[in-house]
Amino acid sequence: MSITEKGVVEVTETEAETLVTPAELVALAKKRSESFRLEGFVPGQGKKTAKIMFVGEAPGETEIHNLIPFSGRAGDELMQFMEIAGLTREDVYITSAVRSRPYRYGEKKDRKTGEMIKRRYNRTPTQKEIYAQAPVLDFEIQAIQPKLIVTLGNIGLRRLLGKEAGVSDLHGQLLVKPIQKLASLDENRFEWTETCYTIIPTFHPASIFYNRKLLPQIKADFEAIGSYVKEYLR
Repeated sequence: MSITEKGVVEVTETEAETLVTPAELVALAKKRSESFRLEGFVPGQGKKTAKIMFVGEAPGETEIHNLIPFSGRAGDELMQFMEIAGLTREDVYITSAVRSRPYRYGEKKDRKTGEMIKRRYNRTPTQKEIYAQAPVLDFEIQAIQPKLIVTLGNIGLRRLLGKEAGVSDLHGQLLVKPIQKLASLDENRFEWTETCYTIIPTFHPASIFYNRKLLPQIKADFEAIGSYVKEYLR
């Protein structure tokens, strides 16, 4: 965005193509999240015309500072996996079940002083936190109408397909199903959409930090994603 000498605001072509979360929706999500240990707000990133949407868990410490989804260590892994599928950030819209960072307090020893310092650590979002920020993901899906949704980990998967869904059982499979959306702003309950969406679940890229044995499975999942994109979306 730029302002000309005559004071006219000009929007670049790239900005015009970007999906912007309405300010009132961001304010609503923050208001609904006030009682929880959540910090920051990281908008989803991508074009309005994106055919593919990636749905993760929640931003971490890196993301709430630079406001770029999947820009930390897990993001580095995700970019490598996306290369297997022949995809770049420009090809997809990246978002998550919760747009603020869920944190817990813990202690860490200061290397210089040896003192224990209280600090914030990432944690998994609770179901109430997912409900609180559900209107944001509902808006993004409705606005983009993705031809393919790739869920990254159990939180993103269960946000869309319900608590019985598990990534260990469903990863790499092509699913065509209704998805969950918030029933109303007055109750913590999901209902199913009338529209069916195409979904391929896979593990969260951070999972390989704890279990390297998942690496071949994730690579195979992204090969399957790439095959689907090449056949149906290119």
